Amino acid sequence: MKQQQLSQASASCAGCGVQLQSEQSDRPGYLPAAALEREPVICQRCFRIRNYNEASSVAVDQDDFLRLLGSIGSTDSLVVHIVDLYDFEGSLITGLQRFVGNNPVLLVVNKIDLLPKAMNVNRLRNWVQKQAKAEGLRTVDIVLCSAKRNMGFEHVIDALEKYRNGRDVYVVGATNVGKSTLINRLIRDYSDMERELTTSRYPGTTLDAVHIPLEDGKAIIDTPGIVYESRMTEVVPRSFLGSLLPDKSIKPLVYQLNEGQTLFIGSLVRFDFVEGDRQSFTFYISNALNMHRTKLERAEELYADHRGQLLGGPTLEELESIPAWTRHSLRVKRGVSKDVFISGLGWIQVNGTGGALIDIFAPKGVKVMLRDSMI
Repeated sequence: MKQQQLSQASASCAGCGVQLQSEQSDRPGYLPAAALEREPVICQRCFRIRNYNEASSVAVDQDDFLRLLGSIGSTDSLVVHIVDLYDFEGSLITGLQRFVGNNPVLLVVNKIDLLPKAMNVNRLRNWVQKQAKAEGLRTVDIVLCSAKRNMGFEHVIDALEKYRNGRDVYVVGATNVGKSTLINRLIRDYSDMERELTTSRYPGTTLDAVHIPLEDGKAIIDTPGIVYESRMTEVVPRSFLGSLLPDKSIKPLVYQLNEGQTLFIGSLVRFDFVEGDRQSFTFYISNALNMHRTKLERAEELYADHRGQLLGGPTLEELESIPAWTRHSLRVKRGVSKDVFISGLGWIQVNGTGGALIDIFAPKGVKVMLRDSMI
């Protein structure tokens, strides 16, 4: 009887959009029948995230994500692609144009509050445009904002009104780019809905499409986040996400290095300056991560003896679940301005113009690449 009441009262979780059920506690949408009277009606997972900052792992079929993305191409909609500026190449949906067809794409670049305050916004927008074009993404416009800090949100609204033309709006993005935070701002300002989506640091908070009705009968559809396992956020234990992900403006760290010197970023990444003239490198990473400098010839021994301890987190126990390191050899040519990008961790700006050979040791599968300097 209670299961029948559940299906009649609410088909989906008000927090993450997943279909509710009270039969299998290890599957998405589980809600104890006794919690049916709770308002709003949310699944047990959303309840734990909101009240205890705790998230249980729930497997969501990657094929379902791609199927939902593919269905957008047959609609007449505005597609809003939200990316994380702090993890731009790691959060851009590769091949998005193929999925959305001829629908216009508005690129919303979130988390600009994490960058140093002296950033030139126009230069930043030009950099984003260039990078998106290189990835084959055609956009009608690019908007920079911080949903969390309420920076530039009015520009997001203006762009929606300009490009929507009475159509539905599909919001797409990778996990943990701030999609639900942005949607909650839209709900509060432009919808009669009283509920809010569940937001947290944990990847994949939204598990199914959530429809937010608009006054003209159309809707904003919040889709689940695509999980890219090439990001550090998918590799570290969830207990370490608070240290990995900055929640306020980054204070860049500048190191003058001679060739043959090594820097450890916690116990997660090793940066070797193998060859090149003495020069500086600027690290744009979470200030909660520990940095340790040593000589290249001592690096292996130091890591073996002090990982998870002197070098900083993750702990020895947490490191057990993280894949072993892979080495990435990167050569920066003379006269060019480059960043060493490590997906989900941040980036290192190479400040010299004389060229450099750099080795990056990072957990296997994490995306490491050279890109044109953002700053």
